[in-house]
Amino acid sequence: MSITRRVFLRNGALAVVGTSALPAFVTRACYAAESLGVKNKRLVVIFQRGAADGLNIVVPHGEQAYYAMRPSINIPPGAVIELDGFFGLHPSLSAFQPLWNQHHLAIVHAAGSPDPTRSHFDAQDFMESGTPGVKATEDGWLNRSLRSTDYPADKSAFRAIALGPSMPRILSGSEPAAALNNINDFGVGGRNPKAIPVSNTFEAIYEHSVDSVLHGTGQETFEAVKMLKSADPAKYSSAAGADYPKGRFGDSLKQLAQLIKANLGVQVAFADIGGWDHHVNEGSTQGQIANVLREFSQSLAAFWTDLGNLGEDTVVVTMSEFGRTARENGNRGTDHGHANVMFVLGGPVKGGKVYGRWPGLDQSQLYEGRDLAVTTDFRRVLGEAVYTHLGNKNLNQDFPGFDDQPSSFLKFLG
Repeated sequence: MSITRRVFLRNGALAVVGTSALPAFVTRACYAAESLGVKNKRLVVIFQRGAADGLNIVVPHGEQAYYAMRPSINIPPGAVIELDGFFGLHPSLSAFQPLWNQHHLAIVHAAGSPDPTRSHFDAQDFMESGTPGVKATEDGWLNRSLRSTDYPADKSAFRAIALGPSMPRILSGSEPAAALNNINDFGVGGRNPKAIPVSNTFEAIYEHSVDSVLHGTGQETFEAVKMLKSADPAKYSSAAGADYPKGRFGDSLKQLAQLIKANLGVQVAFADIGGWDHHVNEGSTQGQIANVLREFSQSLAAFWTDLGNLGEDTVVVTMSEFGRTARENGNRGTDHGHANVMFVLGGPVKGGKVYGRWPGLDQSQLYEGRDLAVTTDFRRVLGEAVYTHLGNKNLNQDFPGFDDQPSSFLKFLG
């Protein structure tokens, strides 16, 4: 038996006994992926919806202007988790410290979209479509990235996965993708954002769904889903030390780890976490931002631990539609800003470093006199992940109109 199938049968999150129990589709996908050597290359994209406050997440504690502009919500120098003498992590990100020390975690500060919008809806749309300022783009950049990426001829129904009740903008497009609301009860939603999750039988989903999220793969998809059902995913036990916090985001990443460890051919995946729009009482070391950062970091750290050796060929990139104002407002919160911070986690990551050019927080350096300026286009970060990790050399297709040459990469991937 090959190493690939032996690992699947022994350690797979949804393992079954004996190869005869596997649907023909799954067996073909395992063999094809192994023969092409692409089964281990995975990209996971995390969206922090609501515009996260990058300045209180990765704190520029070496710049006095930061403290002058945030008298009540700053993170005191003694509270930050030191990174490099200038930047430090919010204390609620303590789960990230081992990943940073092991050089699996990199940071890109002052990153974001060049578009000036302060609308959540428009900014999220632009970042998911990969075309800032262009509303007419029909598909998402993560879906487009699949067109020029090596993958077995017998494409897995689980090649592109979104954890949630509906297909997100970022994965909408011509390439088949699946949105799974909960693999334990198999709630399913369509690309329609108003779709109601379906928890009926798989036969009913297959026969009656007009716009099923498991679209484009026909009977083989149905066979794969039946295999998941027969394996009883509710009995999944995560790896030792993988302590997922309670909540939707932790549950999503736990289920994603489950699907990846089942060796079902996951190549790209998407999950999101809300709760970042802190106009009022944002908090400092305690409060709203501290709570959501704890959930965010503990979930990602548990996911990394749960993957085990599979993490060596997995890259996770986080993003948010824009940052927050450099100054706190009169309600001890922050308003819609511009540049933000992105995290990159994974085995191939050259971590333990903050990438990008820091623009500074002096009044003359602020964007429109109020925000951290963007010095790294978010597409530069995503393009490097797609090009270097997934092997997609056609970045003009993924991010049309953006000059994203390998020579301009930040080189956070080895």
